[in-house]
Amino acid sequence: MSARGIELHGPWGHVFGPLDLDIDGGGVTVLAAQSGAARTALLMALCGRMRLTRGSLTVLGYANKPTKVFAHSAIACLNELDEVRPSVTVQDLVTEQIRWNSPWYRLVPRVDEGGVENMCAHVFGDIERPALHAFVDDLPEIQQLLLRIAVANTRRPPLLVVGRLDRIADDGERSAVLERLVSLGESQSVITADVNPVSAHCGVRGVIDMHGLLGAGDIGVMTKAR
Repeated sequence: MSARGIELHGPWGHVFGPLDLDIDGGGVTVLAAQSGAARTALLMALCGRMRLTRGSLTVLGYANKPTKVFAHSAIACLNELDEVRPSVTVQDLVTEQIRWNSPWYRLVPRVDEGGVENMCAHVFGDIERPALHAFVDDLPEIQQLLLRIAVANTRRPPLLVVGRLDRIADDGERSAVLERLVSLGESQSVITADVNPVSAHCGVRGVIDMHGLLGAGDIGVMTKAR
């Protein structure tokens, strides 16, 4: 990934930029930056979910082609895109995603525990799977986040973007989620963001310090999302 002079302006003004950014393929890259709409917008732009105002962005070999990047990437844990309603159960969420991925003519029954296991195993690793009939909103925070990643990452595209890592209150759970992202980074390029310091020994490929480059941003930017 290579960005040169990228900028974004929302309906009410400047959001971020100009920025230069280089990210190598593979592993986990953490963008260390203040949380807010600007950071969210940057994550969305890097995976083709938001069009830049100006600048050049090459991702996965596609230069200034957000539609191509969109087709070869996944994004999870950004409420602007994948927030789950409180009344949705684990069974409903997994079933809906499987139906979405299936051909229109194929009848997909509601999943059982095996269906949840098939979707979650690669992302969850040794972490306990969510109960089939539990409401997603009632799950422990770590299970909520990993479930959202599993649902978004069913096709395992080359690029996976994960937001909201620094909103995990428990340090141990945040470390556990990061460990799972490092595992996913063995076969994908994973980009996430965290306002908190990230240890150089936690297995991430790189940490890019963007403090001072990304502010809180303009909340109106989300009206420009793809």
